[in-house]
Amino acid sequence: MSTSPSDGRPLDPAAARELFVARLRAELHPGEERPQEVSDARRAYREAVCLLSRFDPQRLRLPGEETATGGAVLELVDDCTTLGMQDQAGWSLKSDVRDRTLRGLAGPAAARHVLECHLDQLPGEPGPERFALAYLSGHPPETDRLTTDELAEALQAVLWLSRVPGTTGLPDLAELQLTLERARLLDPLKRLVRSPFQGRTRELAELRDYLVPPGGPAAAGARPDGAPRHPGPVPALVVHGPGGMGKTTLLAKFVLDTLHDPAGCFPFAYIDFERPTLSIQEPLTLIAEVARQLGIQFPAHRGELDALAHECQEATRSQREGQERVSQLHELATTRAVLGRRSSQEFQSLAAGRETDLIRRLAEVLKRAVAERKDGEHPEDPPFALVIDSFEEAQYRGSPVVGRMVAIYLSFQSIYPRMRLIVSGRAPVEHPAKTVESLDIELGELDPEAAVGLLTSCGVKDPEVARALADRVGGHPLSLKLAARAVTLAGAGAERTCELIRSLPERRHQVFRRVDQLLVQGILYDRILSHIGDEGVRRLAHPGLVLRVITPEIIKEVLAQPCGLRVATSDAARALFADFSRLDLVEPARPDAVRYRSDVRAIMLRLPGGDRTAVMREVERRAVEHYAARDGLEARAEEIYHRLRLDENPRSVEERWLPGVERFLAGAQQDMTPRAAGLLTARLGGGTPDQVAAGADQEDWERIAAREVEDLLAQGYAQAAFDRLGRRQPWTPCSPLHALLAEALNRLGRQDEARRATADAIDTAERAGCGERRLELLLLSARLSEEAGDLASAGRALRVAEDVAVGLGQDLEAMGALLARARLTAGADGAGPETDADRQLAERLQQLPDAVLADRPVLVRAVASQIYDRAPGALDHALEVVGLPADDETLDALGAAMRRATSRQPALLGRVMEILDEAAGPSRQPSGGAPTGIAGILRLARDRGTLGTLARRLLAVPDKSGEIVAGVAAAMGVGTGARTAGHPAAGPEHGGRPQHGGSGPAGPEDR
Repeated sequence: MSTSPSDGRPLDPAAARELFVARLRAELHPGEERPQEVSDARRAYREAVCLLSRFDPQRLRLPGEETATGGAVLELVDDCTTLGMQDQAGWSLKSDVRDRTLRGLAGPAAARHVLECHLDQLPGEPGPERFALAYLSGHPPETDRLTTDELAEALQAVLWLSRVPGTTGLPDLAELQLTLERARLLDPLKRLVRSPFQGRTRELAELRDYLVPPGGPAAAGARPDGAPRHPGPVPALVVHGPGGMGKTTLLAKFVLDTLHDPAGCFPFAYIDFERPTLSIQEPLTLIAEVARQLGIQFPAHRGELDALAHECQEATRSQREGQERVSQLHELATTRAVLGRRSSQEFQSLAAGRETDLIRRLAEVLKRAVAERKDGEHPEDPPFALVIDSFEEAQYRGSPVVGRMVAIYLSFQSIYPRMRLIVSGRAPVEHPAKTVESLDIELGELDPEAAVGLLTSCGVKDPEVARALADRVGGHPLSLKLAARAVTLAGAGAERTCELIRSLPERRHQVFRRVDQLLVQGILYDRILSHIGDEGVRRLAHPGLVLRVITPEIIKEVLAQPCGLRVATSDAARALFADFSRLDLVEPARPDAVRYRSDVRAIMLRLPGGDRTAVMREVERRAVEHYAARDGLEARAEEIYHRLRLDENPRSVEERWLPGVERFLAGAQQDMTPRAAGLLTARLGGGTPDQVAAGADQEDWERIAAREVEDLLAQGYAQAAFDRLGRRQPWTPCSPLHALLAEALNRLGRQDEARRATADAIDTAERAGCGERRLELLLLSARLSEEAGDLASAGRALRVAEDVAVGLGQDLEAMGALLARARLTAGADGAGPETDADRQLAERLQQLPDAVLADRPVLVRAVASQIYDRAPGALDHALEVVGLPADDETLDALGAAMRRATSRQPALLGRVMEILDEAAGPSRQPSGGAPTGIAGILRLARDRGTLGTLARRLLAVPDKSGEIVAGVAAAMGVGTGARTAGHPAAGPEHGGRPQHGGSGPAGPEDR
């Protein structure tokens, strides 16, 4: 630590001591703020820019200066951050420096003088500077007339001016912040109705009547508080119709109109599952978003609702861990039939319970918030509308999401009876959780008057032309917009417009209406494409529709030759790509890549290619060759996509499948024939329309049906699962439906039939050489035999399964079979066989490479939790390789064991708390709000990623009872049917093992 001055001149001893002390203090207390001397010039420059969001230091002048001296660059270099790109960079004062400077201004007059001296630095568009000047000049803006962006700028100005001493006349900060949040809440809806809304009078009336029946709640048979006089759930309302019909726009118009009607204002939440922060597979994200939006509408309850939203986010993370556990247990044949289906059912039950609890609490808050606003004139509760958009992905028979959403809706309505659910998606689907049939509004074409109005709003100014177009095109909103675009491109010439109209087919009977719409849309798109100026781009435009991504390389190697273009060099390809990327039919996909807009491809790929069919197929063949020669998951996904588009055999295409391509193929089913879409749905999951299922290969249909049946069984709907199985037989020998049939029969109480079906399926699978399916069936047979009390048959089936897995070279499958045998014998009285199975499990755990074990963390944890008291070191090894699960159930199991051990042996408390403190880290040391209980500290350790280390250290605690070790083992095995740590006898000193339930899923009487 040098004490020499920077210019090399020696210091006198007193000055040297002073400098040394200052630098020593800085080294020892680096975070400590110390008063800083600021020169007059630096202070003047700070004051000059303290009300500017950004400035150019080269152009900055101090008050009184005629020209800029450039002094700001030297004086403010340490006080500012750089904004923007290098060639257009601006400076902005750091927030702490700005805050001190604003507080140091002489008053509002000085602040106004600063702004007026730097009008040349202000941006042309409204910004916080211009709003600040307006407030200081006594001409505040009308808040209710500001856009969302302007409100944000005004809020920034008020935040700055509130720090200037003596400033008055500013709007209330909290009120302005709330106004901004309300504006942001409505912004997505306002964007949807930016163009004039046309028609849909009947549909809007139906939506209003659903929310507020004519005559009010009393007319609908309800009490003044909204509760029905004859209790019963009010069904949801589903808005459905073909793509492009305007479902989302209709919902936006409905919400905004009702909000702006003072007599009908109601609390609402608008949920769009296309937003990246929301997941249709995770209803907790919906509950969190509803809480957030209600917090904006009821600011007095904001804290409570924000806390609920945070709790939902925490629970979502825990649910993801549970869902991953279920997925892993279903991947191995020897864990699927026993551990997998049990964990599925447990997961769905726990998830639904957590979600309904949170939504009930949310409804209670809403009920209290509404009660505080009621007056004598309107004593009844207002309706609450939950509007859900883009719900199609979850709408299929047996969908667990639908089941859980039904539970959420009914729970909310039980607390707040005037809650109404409006969903935009497919037509209502059957689901056993639904107690009442959904209502529905099917969106058809616009009426002629509305069609003409839409054309006019899109630029067709001649009323006669608009009427003629509407007569030919019909009332499909997307077709009308295409027609308006084609007319605009055709220009003002009457002859060209008439020729366009004559080229469209006359409208026919309703039965042909869908075919007519496809023809009309195809003709209109051809017209739009024909107006592309550059001939090379025009040649690429139509054949290029079959490609999902277009780059200069794709143009050169895939598109050019089939389109009759010679693109010899990369430079030529880049030039053509630059022109192509300027089309309004495409949008950026990533740097140096574009894609056609989804609405364009969705229409054009449904049309027959006509003369271009051969060209488009050649493009797809070249795309297959192009992507097959490249590495990476995205290239493999594109290769698979185009092979399926070329209608190659799904079985041969499946041989090209790689784990991980799924995310690149999501949603591609809509571009495929039913047969190809069947393979994608079988691989990707989700529902599928009946026509796709009917056109799928038998093997793909069986996998689609199997997923639906698995979902139904996980939700406890055995009869619905059995009914779903009674189709499209006989099944293939390796079909997953054989095991599911036996599972459904067993859950329906038809155990003997289930065992016979399993035995027959095992023989069929063996003859067909279906090793993996045979393993699953053998494990299922063992479980059914165990439940019937036939332990000998169960043991034989498990030994055969182990031999089959070893013969297949599947070490992890063999470990799964061994685990089942260890758990089977753990329930018997004989200790010998149990020791043998445990010993073999320990040997496999020790022999398999850590890299192999790390790929199957759930199985490894289940094994370790099974053998921990027979194989010293197994728990520690498993914790080192795969760690501890991070869901709430794991933390609950571990925390409960720690509390039991420390309560029985108080001497352990100090050691346990020391381990907890170290795992929680420094963030626990401050007193303010830091967790002190075991549960809170465990959650903090999870957040810091130290949970596994904490568990390993707990294993070394000298706990004579064995409670802590047993608790770590129980935490490792959460969700896999592992032994619990709830019995003192679990300790090794007792030499015994606690009894546990059968290995099968819980029956209805257990739920």
